[in-house]
Amino acid sequence: MEVKRRTAEFLVEKLSSVSERTRNDALCELRLISKHDAESRTLIAGAGAIPHLAETLYSSSHEVQENAAATLLNISISSKDSLMSTRGLLDAFSHILRSHSSTSPAAVQSSSAALYSLLTVDSNRRIIGAKRDIVYALIDIIRNPSSPPRSIKDALGALFGVSLYPLNRSTMIHLGAAGPLFGLILKDDRVGIVEDATGLILKDDRVGIVEDATAVVAQIAGCEESEEAFRNVSGISVLVDLLDMSTGSNMRIKENAVSALLNLARCCREGRVMEHVRRMCLGVVDGILNVAEDGTDKGKSKAAALLDLINTKTLSSCSGGSPLRDSQRRYNYMLHQSS
Repeated sequence: MEVKRRTAEFLVEKLSSVSERTRNDALCELRLISKHDAESRTLIAGAGAIPHLAETLYSSSHEVQENAAATLLNISISSKDSLMSTRGLLDAFSHILRSHSSTSPAAVQSSSAALYSLLTVDSNRRIIGAKRDIVYALIDIIRNPSSPPRSIKDALGALFGVSLYPLNRSTMIHLGAAGPLFGLILKDDRVGIVEDATGLILKDDRVGIVEDATAVVAQIAGCEESEEAFRNVSGISVLVDLLDMSTGSNMRIKENAVSALLNLARCCREGRVMEHVRRMCLGVVDGILNVAEDGTDKGKSKAAALLDLINTKTLSSCSGGSPLRDSQRRYNYMLHQSS
């Protein structure tokens, strides 16, 4: 351990060298060590590396930015408090994210991932969420059609972490998160990643983006401002469509859609949300029942709660037929099971 400590101090000292090559070589070493040696991460942070790394994010060299951001990401695994207590670190991350269209994609991805790591700590969510420039930059990344899939996925992870703090949700809505999020969910020529009924991915390698986007939507649905924002982009109809059995959405997407509709119903004017559910009553109820029967424990609980909000009157008001009667029986059974 003593050898590792001395190595960390030696390399960190080189970060302040007048020689650019010396600084870059030390940075590359720190990146490798922090990636492969968990013990060294706290030692590197303790040796004073974080302020140097934060400053390095402003470098004009993409390679240097990449190495600095990756090292900060590695350090964030073990030394979250050290990063959060470093003055100017969040501003440095903001600089990278706001420059996402002109800087290194790898640096953007590592910066987003480092923020996600920091956001796993409850007390950090309020602080990071208050940095509106960071939140806006993350939204801009998922909005930009030229953003690489990996950048979008990492930005969604950070946005999810931000949305876990309830007071951040209205900020995300005001900064325009709803439109880009539902744009990722919709199946179009650019995205093309909604799973089909066979579970195969359609087009490119954007695996998991729709799932991640619906997870963020489910969180921001839990604020009063979400109803109008979702309605302006036909978001509630999209959520209803995701629960239609014919769309072939996977279970994670369905669970997120159920969660979003439930949060909307609880936080907004319930009638507006339920009206969209009623329009596709049979298909949506079957989708909700599917989650209530085959989803995760959390998904089952939320599906049962949403079924309870819909209530048997909704089902009875729909046109008859044996499929509807089957849904009615399954619905009553699931309510009995959850009581």
